Amino acid sequence: MDRKIPRPEHPKPQFERSDWQNLNGAWNFAFDDQNLGEKDKWHKKEELEEKIIVPFSFETKASGIADRSEHNFIWYQRKFRVEVDSEKKIILNFGAVDYKTKVWINGRFAGSHSGGYDSFAFDISDFVDYREENNLVVKVEDSRSKSQPRGKQTYKNDNFLCWYTRTTGIWQTVWLEYVDQNLYLRDLKITPDIDQSEVELDYFFNAVDFGTGNYKLLTTIEFEGKKITEFEFEITKANYKLKINVEDENNELKLWYPDSPNLYDLKLTLFRDNEVVDQLSSYFGMRKISIEADQILLNNQPFYQKLILDQGYWPDSLVTPPSDQAIKKDVELAKKMGFNGARKHQKIEDDRFYYWADKLGLLVWAEMGSTYEFSEQAVENFSLEWQRVVKELYNHPSIVCWVPFNESWGIEAVKSNKKQQSFTESIYQLTKSIDSERPIISNDGWEHTTSDIITFHDYVESIDKLRQTYLEKIDKLLANKEVFNDQVYIEGGKFIMADNYDYQGQPLLFSEFGGVAFQNKEGWGYGEQVQTKEELFQRIEKLMVLIKEAEYFRGYCYTQLTDVEQEKNGLLDENREFKLELEKIKELNQIVDI
Repeated sequence: MDRKIPRPEHPKPQFERSDWQNLNGAWNFAFDDQNLGEKDKWHKKEELEEKIIVPFSFETKASGIADRSEHNFIWYQRKFRVEVDSEKKIILNFGAVDYKTKVWINGRFAGSHSGGYDSFAFDISDFVDYREENNLVVKVEDSRSKSQPRGKQTYKNDNFLCWYTRTTGIWQTVWLEYVDQNLYLRDLKITPDIDQSEVELDYFFNAVDFGTGNYKLLTTIEFEGKKITEFEFEITKANYKLKINVEDENNELKLWYPDSPNLYDLKLTLFRDNEVVDQLSSYFGMRKISIEADQILLNNQPFYQKLILDQGYWPDSLVTPPSDQAIKKDVELAKKMGFNGARKHQKIEDDRFYYWADKLGLLVWAEMGSTYEFSEQAVENFSLEWQRVVKELYNHPSIVCWVPFNESWGIEAVKSNKKQQSFTESIYQLTKSIDSERPIISNDGWEHTTSDIITFHDYVESIDKLRQTYLEKIDKLLANKEVFNDQVYIEGGKFIMADNYDYQGQPLLFSEFGGVAFQNKEGWGYGEQVQTKEELFQRIEKLMVLIKEAEYFRGYCYTQLTDVEQEKNGLLDENREFKLELEKIKELNQIVDI
């Protein structure tokens, strides 16, 4: 087994602490199918039977195990040494683990977490031996429960249609951070205001005692290596909120656009009694997303979104990107094909994806993985994790839309059920309480409740039927007088608005269409499979011409970037090889020339 550390880069470029240690690589591992590990005190074990490469789940080839059968109780174990003395606290971080996690250090319980998409951390300072090796043991519990947010992970025995192999356990980077024993910066919320040429910085500190030592924080803002401003303040409480002008010496502001993704660098230096005890780096983009009447505005100007549906799967590593370069390549490919954004579908992605979208200039819709039943447990699971996700991703300028629900998954009766409608309302308002700037789509595709944008999903192959729906009967459709044409993957049609909700002039966006399968008899796509590149081009071309004629659309999202397991309808195959020439795809995107 290769012991080279996979995914060695820092997992959080927007909160990159200089003093850190990557724990990816070879760990010991064991299945616990009878769930006897805790009873038998596996948390005290010095070694487990098998080996696994973290951060890849045991279902993947990259993990070294490649077992795609169901194992709902698993254990990890490894030794580590801390690289600092006892003057530092030690924070153990997990990028994401699916689904329930328990952690022990040297046989002592350190903490637990539930949720498959958000990061979490434990202060393990009290459990660590600073001079000797330490024993880290992790237990993960997963299930096929429809009440946990699972996205595209199958909830049946096997894959089916567009639901894929499950992910169980650690699937993102694990790392240690070393911070001051008494006080450290826990979080930083960054809010740009281009109208005032300001950025609001909201600092959150953890401290044992604010009266211990003289602490101050120095913040430096730079653009392309040139200092814009620098300031410091003494730390005597847990939270500070400051608004800072970021115009340069020529009173200019560098705005963030997909074509010019300007980023300001942040350097944060913590002093205790005038000695440096902590350093972090971050960045931000001066970007505004807003809605006026039926227009979506980027930096106060109408902006047409050309999105690609991106599910973020790889053949050998499934939901875990195999490398940082692989993430960057996907962003670059989307841009080269003429798309200016991506709808990251049914997955909260590795943070490095949002970093590359920020840096290279790709708009992103952030969409939560769905539950698949409505229950009080599902509501609790979803609400708690979604709240954490929104906070975690808030600072990324590339993210321009929140999508908590998709196609009524997990809220199947939302069209008429008031309790399910109230759930979507609560998530809408909860999201607005954290982020009042970005638009929210209440239920992407159909049966919208309160929603800032109204979206359509339609895979009907017949152009005549689509023309009838979107060019001849759009007014009736929006008034809930007409249902969608039958979809390939559901029975019957869908209303655009849920009962007791009216269309109120929001922007309209065609957020799923296409999905044309090409040259793969064992896979599937939407509609009849095409046999030649010419057929593929012509079928997509007809769809793009229709979208152009529907002048009220403010954007579109084509399905999809790559094939995913049995779903063979990507513009690229799983290995990122083009099915249609790059120039041809660019030509298709240029049909809607807005």
